[in-house]
Amino acid sequence: MIGIVGTRSRRHGEWAEHATAELRRAGHRSGGARAAVIDLMAAQACCLTAQEVFDGLRAEGRVVGIASIYRALDLLARLGLVRRLDVGSASGYEPALPSGHHHHHVVCDRCGKVSSFEDPALEDAIDRLSRRLAHTVAEHDVVLRGACPDCRP
Repeated sequence: MIGIVGTRSRRHGEWAEHATAELRRAGHRSGGARAAVIDLMAAQACCLTAQEVFDGLRAEGRVVGIASIYRALDLLARLGLVRRLDVGSASGYEPALPSGHHHHHVVCDRCGKVSSFEDPALEDAIDRLSRRLAHTVAEHDVVLRGACPDCRP
């Protein structure tokens, strides 16, 4: 059964603590911009573009420059704390949960809307495929493209 991923879970709060600890462990200070990006990323249920992070922080009254947001997202991606996904006209970023729990995405080619989904049968198929190919699959991304219900002809 395919399930659409909903709101923020406790896992994301744990991700924020994990990300902060990993940054410290890697010798990075907890700067205001970086902490703001982590807080916002932990509060979302799916990927956000750098512009959406910028807009979200502005809506919260937090003034963080777009260049600082890109630097924070780049560092988080290099440390494996966020996953960078090409899901539309821009790259999206989402927390890489330490548990490995993840979801996949479906993108509307017309309006650009990105939705997330989970499908245990798909995960099982990927596991079977990795065994058949004699490869260890450390991670994978699935992005489906098409027209959302609002844009379907």
